[in-house]
Amino acid sequence: MDWTPGGLSDDVEDRRGSSGGGFGGGGLGIVGFIVLIVISLVTGRNYIGSYLAGGGTVPTHASQPETASGNRPYSGKPGEDLPAELVSWTLGDVQQTWATLLPKETGREYRKAKLVLYDNYTHSGCGTAQSQTGPFYCPADEKVYIDLSFWNELRRIGGGNAEFAQAYVVAHELGHHVQNILGIEQRVRHLSGQDPSQRNPLSVDLELQADCLAGVWAHSSEQRNHIHDADIAAGLQAAAAVGDDHLQRMERGAVSPESFTHGSSAQRTGWFKRGLEQGTIAACNTFKANGAVPSFDDR
Repeated sequence: MDWTPGGLSDDVEDRRGSSGGGFGGGGLGIVGFIVLIVISLVTGRNYIGSYLAGGGTVPTHASQPETASGNRPYSGKPGEDLPAELVSWTLGDVQQTWATLLPKETGREYRKAKLVLYDNYTHSGCGTAQSQTGPFYCPADEKVYIDLSFWNELRRIGGGNAEFAQAYVVAHELGHHVQNILGIEQRVRHLSGQDPSQRNPLSVDLELQADCLAGVWAHSSEQRNHIHDADIAAGLQAAAAVGDDHLQRMERGAVSPESFTHGSSAQRTGWFKRGLEQGTIAACNTFKANGAVPSFDDR
């Protein structure tokens, strides 16, 4: 994968080093816990959840206001600087691609998302972000959340940690941002509320569409000679590794298709390849293919 390291962009909030700190130097005690409840009520942020999830510690930003940009100097864990810069570079390249394609193909203007780097856990507009949940996009604050330790987990489950495997994950999450801009995420949430029995199938459609949109970016990147055949193979390997059937087989030795929320390995690689080969947003209509209501043609 051809890219140029160069620090972190202004669209990256680097909260590493502040997302696992203590509050008041250790355990809160009953008085501190009550204070934390008050802070949660006043700010509207779930610091109680963060405290419990963190095993008795609270993010330092519970008592310190967050800055608009988290790009302060950070002395990370050994080997983290380059992955962080790769994430930042990918974020910029994917967003530049959508800034061109989205108005052209849908008539909608693209607005930039932010990406948050953190350790262990941090606050998001969708609740507490924890490293165990993996990377995710929060539509409430339009930010992507990534703990870089996920690359080790991706390798453990068979996805490898090649540069383009990491870039695919970032592009997938920004695919959810595109869905949010187009109103697709909101419609899926509404339909899921109307018919809870369709929640999992609709979630699968949404995730497969994000995979396809990641493929659309890969198509553009390939045309600009940023990625090559070996990179594409790494992306497909990563998509297969996070398939529901593969993960369920690893975790419990059996597969339950009715419980899928992201799609099988074959589905995920198939839709990524479709976006890669066709290079258009219109190619990514997973909902139409699966008989659901939302589509790019019916927003």
